[in-house]
Amino acid sequence: MPKSPVNYDQKLYIETTDIQMGIHRSFTYHRYEPTPYEALDRLFETYLVDSCDHVVDFGCGKGRLNFYLAHQFGPRVTGIEMNETFYEACLKNLTMYKGKGRQNIMFEKCLAEEYKIPETANVFYFFNPFTVDVFRKVVSKILLSIEQHYRPIEIVLYYPAPDFVFFLENHSMFTLKLEVQLDGFEKNVNERFLVYELGLSSS
Repeated sequence: MPKSPVNYDQKLYIETTDIQMGIHRSFTYHRYEPTPYEALDRLFETYLVDSCDHVVDFGCGKGRLNFYLAHQFGPRVTGIEMNETFYEACLKNLTMYKGKGRQNIMFEKCLAEEYKIPETANVFYFFNPFTVDVFRKVVSKILLSIEQHYRPIEIVLYYPAPDFVFFLENHSMFTLKLEVQLDGFEKNVNERFLVYELGLSSS
């Protein structure tokens, strides 16, 4: 029999399931919708993170990815969220959280393009949280951080918007490292993860 998916919200004593309903009034920042746990399980069967990594989730919503990663693999994880209600939900979840790696979970309330990239951050996660114009600004800040503290980094896209993909694939510094197709999910070309890497150059 197929393995039943784990209910991590129940297991970790957090609440991240609600999707933002109704009309979203921003053309720049998109509505909150958490990455399905089944999709995360599928991604991390082949894409490895560990306690040496520092993952930044842009548009973290209620913090699902942060709690999942800290508990499962132990990296440092920072969630960036501009919405006051969701940020407060992250903090509430953190007080209730009963999983591993609590000390490695952080949240910051700010616009993604205003977040100062820490020199430790090396994995950046995006579930189509905003327009490509904001994405370009965030990537520019990531690249500036690399100039100041040189290190390999990776960008993970879930349900990747075509303009995000076009931007990265036409940016000579990035190459596609991994694609994880989500067979069994909705028949949608965007139901996949793409991982782009920017490696250390010898030049």
